[in-house]
Amino acid sequence: MNTSFPTQEPEYNVDEPSLLRALQAVLPAHALLSSTEDKRPYECDGLSAYRSLPLLVALPENIEQAQAVLRICYAHKVPVVARGAGTGLSGGALPFAQGVLMGLSKFNKILDIDPLARTATVQPGVRNAVISEAAQPHGLYYAPDPSSQIACTIGGNVAENSGGVHCLKYGLTVHNILRLQLLTIEGELLTIGSQALDSPGYDLLALLTGSEGMLGVIVEITVKLLPIPQQAQVLMAAFDDVAKAGRAVGDIIAAGIIPAGLEMMDKASMQAAEDFVHAGYPSQAEAILLCEVDGSLAEVEEHTQAVQHVLTQAGATEVRISKNEQERLLFWKGRKAAFPAVGRISPDYYCMDGTIPRKALPEVLTRISELSQQFGLRVANVFHAGDGNLHPLILYDANQPGELHTAEEFGSKILELCVEVGGTITGEHGVGMEKIDQMCVQFEPLELEQFHALKKVFDPHWLLNPGKAVPTLHRCAELGAMHVHHGELKFPELERF
Repeated sequence: MNTSFPTQEPEYNVDEPSLLRALQAVLPAHALLSSTEDKRPYECDGLSAYRSLPLLVALPENIEQAQAVLRICYAHKVPVVARGAGTGLSGGALPFAQGVLMGLSKFNKILDIDPLARTATVQPGVRNAVISEAAQPHGLYYAPDPSSQIACTIGGNVAENSGGVHCLKYGLTVHNILRLQLLTIEGELLTIGSQALDSPGYDLLALLTGSEGMLGVIVEITVKLLPIPQQAQVLMAAFDDVAKAGRAVGDIIAAGIIPAGLEMMDKASMQAAEDFVHAGYPSQAEAILLCEVDGSLAEVEEHTQAVQHVLTQAGATEVRISKNEQERLLFWKGRKAAFPAVGRISPDYYCMDGTIPRKALPEVLTRISELSQQFGLRVANVFHAGDGNLHPLILYDANQPGELHTAEEFGSKILELCVEVGGTITGEHGVGMEKIDQMCVQFEPLELEQFHALKKVFDPHWLLNPGKAVPTLHRCAELGAMHVHHGELKFPELERF
């Protein structure tokens, strides 16, 4: 078996004084943080159950400074974790205690908008929603719209291959970018992809999208822009049974209609969102579907009637159609506020992310309900139902001994269920630290070896975001998922609370 990756824990013997002096020589004083107080805001991302203080925080202000930081870290064999807005939910931006956390928040400029080519070239620290705001005067917008789009950055979206409520029709991040500029761990600037519709050679653009900061540090992105649809309308359908709502999702697609968005919320998440946003959701329903159709006036009218018929036939107890643009946005505001809204009904929640075939949605919903009873924890379900991307929110109280561990075990079972029915352990949040054990369930040893071989091509000394996304085979063996004999990366410095 190929052993092209570390068979034992890599040695990171960092000479901190020497490293600090080298970084001070290339960064302004305000761009290098070393005190515990200054580093504390960077100790975790959105998965706050995992925390670790970095050795140093570097905040470069341009590509040249970022290159210098990477070259110094490469020379000193110091791990580097790149960070955007810190909104990720899988621990992908968790710092390494013996490494440098490189924040890219100052890379926040829109460099160019080309309305004729329908592209925008931006730096990685630009927030997702800002791209559409800047393109709007040209009648254009950027389609992928994660619920956190007012805060999350486009660089993080590329790293995790984020989606959003409109990814069913318009695709994920990987389908909406044309070109990347990235820095290797050695500080070399590479251009991947092109402004053209296609570029020659291997599809490295797809390889890097979703690579979670393990292969390079993205410093520039060219995204596709789309014309703002002439018309958009949302149908909100109420159901007295969650499984009925799940089956209705497949019925809409089977009718030959690809909605711009097709989202589902169960009673717990829907009521929490309604209390928070007052979107006009039917409080007595067991589940609701939000289905948006867009296009020309004639197309929207035709599809609205067709979807309304499908929903009624599927057992919807009520179907409401947005009367105007304000009501359409209000329906979506409730859905996009679901995560913070659920935070109002539980001290803590654990947000899962998995993807399943649409046909398995009723079965998976039933089994999640059974798991909820088994583990004794409530679940609020929010789904990108059209493409099978699930976001069950497991409600728990971290102040109660053992509840976090129970929530994690519950979440593991949901991810394994996704694999069992033919799906995957992540749709858009990435693997990070959160799902690294479930990688052992999804992939065979030879597949994992290929992932490690790719990593070594870009990062031979395992310095970029180490210990994330791809487990060592020995880790999987210890979990009982496979029988091999290799070393394991271990991170005892992680602080759990």
